[in-house]
Amino acid sequence: MIDPRDMAHCRESIRTGSLSFHAASRLLPGAVRDPALALYAFCRMSDDAVDEGADKGAAVLALRDRLDLVYRGTPADAPADRAFAAVVEGFDMPRALPEALLEGFAWDAVGRRYDDLSGVMDYSARVAAAVGAMMCVLMRVRDPDALARACDLGLAMQLTNIARDVGEDARAGRLYLPMDWLRAEGIDPDAFLARPKAYPGVARAVLRLLDVADGLYRRAEAGVPSLPLSCRPGIFAARLIYDAIGGCVRRARGDSVTARARTGRGVKIACLAAATGRAAVSTVRPVPAVLHAAAVPEVDFLVRAAAQREARKGRSDALLAVLAQLEARDRGVA
Repeated sequence: MIDPRDMAHCRESIRTGSLSFHAASRLLPGAVRDPALALYAFCRMSDDAVDEGADKGAAVLALRDRLDLVYRGTPADAPADRAFAAVVEGFDMPRALPEALLEGFAWDAVGRRYDDLSGVMDYSARVAAAVGAMMCVLMRVRDPDALARACDLGLAMQLTNIARDVGEDARAGRLYLPMDWLRAEGIDPDAFLARPKAYPGVARAVLRLLDVADGLYRRAEAGVPSLPLSCRPGIFAARLIYDAIGGCVRRARGDSVTARARTGRGVKIACLAAATGRAAVSTVRPVPAVLHAAAVPEVDFLVRAAAQREARKGRSDALLAVLAQLEARDRGVA
């Protein structure tokens, strides 16, 4: 059980740090909402430490150590850590899921770029689809088809985030659009980072990424009826709110460099109302065949881990390699 004081801290951190998720979480039942807020608070605090810290590598290594303590049952003396430890214990959270998130943060710390869409999807699987799989675990859902569709939603939301934040990321020296898409548009990635501007080619790449997200949102909807009825409005709300962000970027013709797209309170309220309606309709609609579509290859490892179809001992070789790279950099030997 999460300590009420720790839970209050998690609620406040999400209320001020993740407006879209905070809005959608209002429609979740309390038994899922509180652990979900604890999960998001831990993820948000970790993400901020990597994004905003002066030493990103050290922040990732510290997160590795914090996860070790969480899974030992002796979390660090911080509200988000204690709350997440209670979630891990109470829901039997597979360790591979938060460690996928850790790997994504490590990729950020080493400044990895992505040559093609598959690379962007690999990254999105770790920093977002892993959270979608963890949300299923909080709903006590372990069915592989439902997990695959939850991962689709995580991917779609992350692609929307990338499309929205191109300018903000570029000014911070980050670039998540596929490199081959930019080069096909005549955009040199290094030149763009040196001088971020609203180039038409960048806008076309942004709109192309939103098209991919749209297809994933549609696939994801097929999985919502597999969730407990009380959880469906909150998940539909998250889908609609993030899709509305993509709509703002589309109305700007793909220009997310000049200004960052935002959805106002009225849009969020409309999405919450629409989500409630969709949840009601989901009880009578036939199950779409796409529910049983194979998982996107980049998220298959998450589906298998969350479904507990296989036990993994220790960290993956890929995660160990990037952590070793960060440790070497931290020691000043690389």
